[in-house]
Amino acid sequence: MTRSPEWVPRGVDISVPSMARTYDFMLGGGHNFAVDRAVGEQIERAMPGLRDAARVNRAFLGRAVRFMTGHGIRQFLDIGSGIPTVANVHEVAQEQDPDCRVVYVDRDPVAVAHSELLLAGNDRAAVVQADMRDPEKILESPEVRGLLDLEKPVGLLMLLMLHWVPDESDPLDLVARYSSALVPGSFLALTHVTGDHQGENLGEATEVIKESRSPDQVTLRTHDQVSALFAGFEIVEPGLVGCGEWRPSGPADIAAAAEMNMLVYAGIGRKS
Repeated sequence: MTRSPEWVPRGVDISVPSMARTYDFMLGGGHNFAVDRAVGEQIERAMPGLRDAARVNRAFLGRAVRFMTGHGIRQFLDIGSGIPTVANVHEVAQEQDPDCRVVYVDRDPVAVAHSELLLAGNDRAAVVQADMRDPEKILESPEVRGLLDLEKPVGLLMLLMLHWVPDESDPLDLVARYSSALVPGSFLALTHVTGDHQGENLGEATEVIKESRSPDQVTLRTHDQVSALFAGFEIVEPGLVGCGEWRPSGPADIAAAAEMNMLVYAGIGRKS
């Protein structure tokens, strides 16, 4: 039996890949295991440049948070926050205004454990271990109820999350259940993998995930299908675009390979 490092929470099977830990590997993080790195390397071989797409998505997170704080948002709910890396939501938001409050949500115990370590001593940020498919549990959690005032606008982030929700689980209804708890003036930021601009390499990359033992599987969606997830929100300019094309502030926001900028759609909507 493989022995877990001391920092791994009890009960985590490190022989089964996790997409949260694979994403951490893609971003150059250190909280992943051999099985996660193997899947990441297979995906990268199938679709060279995919790490660029992960970096571009992370850069969008920072721009999205700064956009929202610039429009008065001072509280954030980050669904599927993943393993902490550089420029986390609370770091970006609290740099703009130290009074910003952030609640992270992830089901991966490694992501939650490291978030708890990162947030120790920060009384304006917390983490909830929960599945994004259970919005009622999340919204009623002590962390959300204690930190966020749902009678005021909230910045809801669901970055690289909804493509893990298959059609039969009704992602439109899932987003609507979160939206119903938000007051007008709230914002929703989404990123979602698409096959609209990619060829067979993307199919090979998703096949790698399918053949792994990960419980997470990708559902690619079109521009129209991703746009539909913003029901009840008015999408702000420049609309739903390639992740690297959403208000880039410099070369660091854009992938070296242009097609990687269009692998993931990105958009922000305002609830009216």
